[in-house]
Amino acid sequence: MFNASMELNQATCKQAWLSKDARFDGKFFIGVKTTGIYCRPVCPVKLPSFKNVTFFKTAAQAGANGYRPCLRCRPETSPGTPVWSGTSSTVSRALRLIADGDLDEKDLAAFAGRLGISERHLNRLFNQHLGASPIAVVQTHRLHSAKRLIDETTLPMTQVAMSSGYSSLRRFNDHIKQTYGLTPSQLRKVKSTKRQALHRDSYVFKLPYRPPYNWQYLLDFLSKRATPGVENVVDDNYTRSIGTPTAPGSIRVSCDPDKYQLICEIQLSTPADLFIVIEKVKRIFDLGADPQIILTGLKTDKTLWSIVKKNPGMRVPGAWDGFEIAVRAIVGQQISVVGATTVMGKIVQQYGNKLPQKSATEFLFPTPEILAKLDIESLPMPKARAATIARVAQAVAAGKLNFNNNQQPEQMIKQLLSIKGIGPWTAQYIAMRALAHPDALLEGDLVLEKKAAQLYAKGDRIKTAKLLEYAENWRPWRAYAAMHIWNLT
Repeated sequence: MFNASMELNQATCKQAWLSKDARFDGKFFIGVKTTGIYCRPVCPVKLPSFKNVTFFKTAAQAGANGYRPCLRCRPETSPGTPVWSGTSSTVSRALRLIADGDLDEKDLAAFAGRLGISERHLNRLFNQHLGASPIAVVQTHRLHSAKRLIDETTLPMTQVAMSSGYSSLRRFNDHIKQTYGLTPSQLRKVKSTKRQALHRDSYVFKLPYRPPYNWQYLLDFLSKRATPGVENVVDDNYTRSIGTPTAPGSIRVSCDPDKYQLICEIQLSTPADLFIVIEKVKRIFDLGADPQIILTGLKTDKTLWSIVKKNPGMRVPGAWDGFEIAVRAIVGQQISVVGATTVMGKIVQQYGNKLPQKSATEFLFPTPEILAKLDIESLPMPKARAATIARVAQAVAAGKLNFNNNQQPEQMIKQLLSIKGIGPWTAQYIAMRALAHPDALLEGDLVLEKKAAQLYAKGDRIKTAKLLEYAENWRPWRAYAAMHIWNLT
């Protein structure tokens, strides 16, 4: 067992490489000295001699050492470095911001400033945890994004370059040629994977995950909480409307368990925001999780382990939009899941933005600016709760509260608790789903306490204080522990 922030365990890497173990996909990469190529552990090619390989923590480290990506296993399509390594929250936040294109628009000093550290310290952290500098990580991310669009779409190369974060077509062409020895057009011609024929403005991407993965639990969770008019689950497909910085659209996501991947179809009138959409889909379905590390952490509690080991593929559901989840959490205070879903549908009907007839869903969820002015008398819910929604919306609209990846979970929880009408359960639920906080704990959740009582006290009532005591053994994976306990029948 290892973690990207540590020195790689050579014996573990060798065994995973020899067995082509999908559980290690994206956790390390293999450089082949005789060819100058780096591969994923699951690469289908014949294995070279072990004396001719070297292991790297990340694709960026392999690239920085002069290796180029394999055209067969396509490192750009791997699940990537696990975001929550459990060792550096700063690096985790930085990786999420890079995935959102944040460093494309800022110099390194400004980027480090957003993270609250110096440029020098940021470089030190990246080299320690990822084996490469922030600039090398950004360049690799940009290259991988471009390669995916070259391989999986028919977009003109100018759009590929711009959508991947390159500042000019020339820089894009030079980087591709320097890395692969081929121009982008030549690279597209030698691509072996067949591109799908799709409707205009439709794109399909395959998003790998590390097994095991409990797709059905995630789908059931999202289905029960699907906001009418905005999202739905039909025939094992999750569909929802999406708003991006440049255009509205929709996504449809399904699972291919035989190939350890989700299939994501994106309807979007402009490709500029494709990778923003992809990153958000990854977060909704927790594709960055490393099950082995999480399971190792939860194994220390033998009582909890009795149920965890039966369902090792549990994930924590994320969210498309943090503000939308905040509204959901407030609406859901002290009422059933079904009741909260009904109220969310009423909010959308009354305040949502109607989409064109051809859209897969009817509405976009209302913006903070719209709900900042909502009529608290108009909704079928307690006025105090409606007023809380308005207060949160006003804070977001004014820029005083945000749910972006620059936030430390603890910082956002503190901000939320300062708003009248938001308690610990609401703040923790928002952190869990909006920021993918792995150690969020739904303090005071009655269902969690009831089911924990089944597990720990043979049905006797467990109070919040006792649950918090048990939960100390689940750190830093309390959100995952809660999912397992919630799943108890």
